[in-house]
Amino acid sequence: QVQVEESGGGLVQAGGSLRLSCTVSGLTSRQYSSLAWFRQAPGKEREGVACINYMGSRTDYADSVKGRFTISRDNAKKTLTLQMNDLDAEDTAMYYCASGGHSECLSSWRLGANFEGWGQGTQVTVSS
Repeated sequence: QVQVEESGGGLVQAGGSLRLSCTVSGLTSRQYSSLAWFRQAPGKEREGVACINYMGSRTDYADSVKGRFTISRDNAKKTLTLQMNDLDAEDTAMYYCASGGHSECLSSWRLGANFEGWGQGTQVTVSS
């Protein structure tokens, strides 16, 4: 069973930066999986933010964060990172990481299809 633990959230002013981290364990059946960040704001549906394939060679981002967010992973340390720059109020949400069922970020990744390991999340609040 995949388990994840997100950290690094907090309160930041608009234009500021945060770095989210996620530790992943239990990847026995998904040891070569893609990893992704998702977010959910109050009253809104969950949104796929960024995805990275197992090798770390391909990434995909939501249009709303392209050019501002960077996803990366360290397979040896089993960690996933999301560097978030130039934050604005629209980025306020609970952020989650999860493990995908494929080594690549399939076209359905934004829907969270076949992703596992949803943790407690880490809250990001951007003040304007």
